[in-house]
Amino acid sequence: MRLIIGISGASGVVYGIRLLETLRDHSDVETHLVMSATGRMNICLETDWKVNAVEDLADFVHRNNDVGATIASGSFQCDGMIVAPCSMKTLSGIVNSYADNLLCRAADVMLKEKRRLILVPRESPLHKGHCQLLLRATELGIDIAPPMPAFYTRPASVDDIVNHTVGRLLDLVGIESGLVKRWGGVRSVAE
Repeated sequence: MRLIIGISGASGVVYGIRLLETLRDHSDVETHLVMSATGRMNICLETDWKVNAVEDLADFVHRNNDVGATIASGSFQCDGMIVAPCSMKTLSGIVNSYADNLLCRAADVMLKEKRRLILVPRESPLHKGHCQLLLRATELGIDIAPPMPAFYTRPASVDDIVNHTVGRLLDLVGIESGLVKRWGGVRSVAE
């Protein structure tokens, strides 16, 4: 399997980093990373990671200004793309087919080639324009997966919350990560 991981400038770069960390353990998955400038900046602001260490987690790294990269073409065989986190600017670029950078172009390729595209929007509160963009995204066939914590798992840490979200994202592309505490029904909770 071949996946593109995009990290854009919204808060929550930990989701993209954890995706790459998790996929590193799956030798059958080839990862291609593309980050916006503000995504790169947020790595340093929000985490103890260095940008080059995050890049080292991916099999291939593409510069966001390299619109001639392999992932910019529909002839590049790929199983899907996850943008985590997805800023409203990136969402707008994708929905409006404004592919002026590689992250938006790769997403546009996913759409035109009818491949899986998953966006993890990180903004709150949302205004009408954001909601309209999200609706248009779903109308285009994009999967919208906001990082909303599941408390039935009884998370004990931020890592638990992040892991559950990342596990659910990987569920969407058919990868069992071992990160998801599966719901066993009310009976299993009561026992």
